[in-house]
Amino acid sequence: MGSHSCLTGTTGPVGFDKTGQVLYMIDSRGRDTAALMSTDLKTGEKKVLFANPRADVSGIMMHPTEKTIEAVASEYMRVDWKILDASIQPDIGYLKTVADGDMDVIGRSLDDRTWTVQYVMDDGPVRYYLYDRPAKKARFIFTNRQELEELKLSKMHPVSVRSRDGKTLICYLTLPYWTDAGGDGHPAEPLPMVLWVHGGPRARDAWGYSPYHQWLANRGYAVLSVNYRGSTGFGKSFTNAGNLEWAGKMHDDLIDAVSWAVESKIARQDKVAIAGGSYGGYATLVGLTFTPEIFACGVDVVGPSNLQTLLETIPPYWAPVLTLFTSRVGDHRTEEGRKFLASRSPLTYVDRIKKPLLIGQGANDPHVKQSEADQIVEAMQEKNIPVTYVLYADEGHVFARPENRLSFNAIADLFLAEQLGGRSEPIGSDFEGSSITVPTGAEQIPTLKDALGR
Repeated sequence: MGSHSCLTGTTGPVGFDKTGQVLYMIDSRGRDTAALMSTDLKTGEKKVLFANPRADVSGIMMHPTEKTIEAVASEYMRVDWKILDASIQPDIGYLKTVADGDMDVIGRSLDDRTWTVQYVMDDGPVRYYLYDRPAKKARFIFTNRQELEELKLSKMHPVSVRSRDGKTLICYLTLPYWTDAGGDGHPAEPLPMVLWVHGGPRARDAWGYSPYHQWLANRGYAVLSVNYRGSTGFGKSFTNAGNLEWAGKMHDDLIDAVSWAVESKIARQDKVAIAGGSYGGYATLVGLTFTPEIFACGVDVVGPSNLQTLLETIPPYWAPVLTLFTSRVGDHRTEEGRKFLASRSPLTYVDRIKKPLLIGQGANDPHVKQSEADQIVEAMQEKNIPVTYVLYADEGHVFARPENRLSFNAIADLFLAEQLGGRSEPIGSDFEGSSITVPTGAEQIPTLKDALGR
């Protein structure tokens, strides 16, 4: 029923057949991308039912009572369903015409006459339909965010960019809708751009509604998100290509995507910001220290500044996976490893920071401790390099309270407008109910000091 996503890495069970004798798995053992496999539990015979050489299998569609697998999903640029059982071909064919989002059958009645279908959209909320199979008719029921329904939002374009060493980087580009009249992702003239870097780094950006893409596009910026090496979803070799490449080839991929956007006349070379949270925050600090000439400014949310102290302060419950961290980032337990980590740490090169930087941090972050932000802020202050530091006493690794998110985004809005020249909204009541403090640099951002004093 519906799609089952595989949660533990890229290998895990997704169901049994009707007899209980055949196990279905999404499985990447002995292969690069995760495939849909069946295993006969009596004979041990394994079969590959579907594999996509470019992307991991991400979900299945199973008959509610017969327990046969009818379709399988993989996500390269967008979610794509491969039909394994021809009897549902007319249904899927029709459902693809109902909305231009990424479709998923999320529920089915036991008689299989009624399906619940969702469509993830890029320029609006998720749309839900009831599908009457005998009549081949889908009836709209509701969306998950009613207040978004009437808004004019921007489209997200999947694009592929070639890295300098020949890898294909799947990226997502959003332009302000009024600059994308042709709908082809090419503005009439280059725009200021925000490179929005996903965290993880073992995660991926995907097509669909992104509140951050929409907010930044609304302000007049092109927004680009890059699945740099180390990202998941494109097979193990692509993910493992990120091992020991923090601030190395993982960063090169981001720079190659910026170069592509500048050469394609999408981005203004002198007006590119880098922003993100967690690994994205680290990438921001790397951007301003390793490639300071590329970016006009940076917004770092809970990003590590020193890889050695990051690894030395991981929470105790992560200890069992320490070897994973050291194989991916570097080994803080050896002299050689510590030298390597220092060479990839923004804190080492703090004197290279020449562009404005905004840092957001939660005081209770168990993964990236407050000390990661404190130490780079202190190092910048010692060298008289300006920085704005925003700290929340009641937040952890993500800003969970809406009031805190709103207050930080209000500051980022003004910061980006000042550096990139886009639109912004006054802070107004955006700090109400928030635990915001600005230990340093409030005077760097227009109106911030006044708003804090209210």
